[in-house]
Amino acid sequence: MTQAAPPLRRRRPRTGFGGPVQGWLYAAPTAIFVALLFVVPLVLVLQMSASDWPLLSGNRGLNFPENYTDAVTHRLFWDSIRFTLLYTVITTVILIGLGLGLALLVQESTRWKGFLRTAFLIPSALGLASASLLFYVLYSPIAGPFADLMASWGITFLGTPEGALWSTIFLIVWRYAGFYMLLMLVGLQGIPDDVYEAARIDGASRWQTFRDITVPLLKPTFALTTVMCVTGSLLAFEQFYILTKGGPDNSTMTVVQLIYNVAFQGQNSLGIAGALSVIVLLTLIVINVFQLRAFRRTDES
Repeated sequence: MTQAAPPLRRRRPRTGFGGPVQGWLYAAPTAIFVALLFVVPLVLVLQMSASDWPLLSGNRGLNFPENYTDAVTHRLFWDSIRFTLLYTVITTVILIGLGLGLALLVQESTRWKGFLRTAFLIPSALGLASASLLFYVLYSPIAGPFADLMASWGITFLGTPEGALWSTIFLIVWRYAGFYMLLMLVGLQGIPDDVYEAARIDGASRWQTFRDITVPLLKPTFALTTVMCVTGSLLAFEQFYILTKGGPDNSTMTVVQLIYNVAFQGQNSLGIAGALSVIVLLTLIVINVFQLRAFRRTDES
């Protein structure tokens, strides 16, 4: 006779943390980090923008919407908006175009591929403030290495509005071109080789391959780099603060530098500076949503 199998024992549920509780514990450090560095400052800025909030002392009463009215009617507000948009457009076009060109250059299997990738990427390891100080010395007509040459030719990199703008753009391109090259290179390496092989079999030229295959398949990379470049350019501060201080004659005043000047120089009003910050935040959200929707519509079509 066969012996009956023993009855199965039910497993007792494990005691301690598990399930949703364990998930919340894993997410807690990130949630605390985001709350302290984003949510709390955002709430504080919103409170500042609606209050009469002097820098050092004074009554902090409700002051809405006067802060926003004073921010929009500030004498440098619209000039800083126009300059920031001009700087953003020029920088975005140059960085994305140059990044794609460098990525196509170092993508080929050549003898100097590793050296070129390293050389183009090295400036990205330098902090923006450090790079700005380095270029400030290079542009200096007194202590710079090209001081005598600049004096003999009458060149002033930072002495004119056009010179200050393009000198700063040259710094940004030198600093970030390798980084955008790396992003474009990742996108290029994600394109299957079978697609290029099929195009070569069909007799497509290099330009046709680039136009009809490379560019369409790089649209997600273009979307990422455009959002990053536009956001970074609209929030430009360190390079202009170190190189030009907004000059000459406030011709290189960005929106973020205007916020700094209103908060800590001149008016010393955190309320108006908070209103300017909220306006910049809302503008960034609108621009980024518009960009992402534009790329999504292009992909769907």
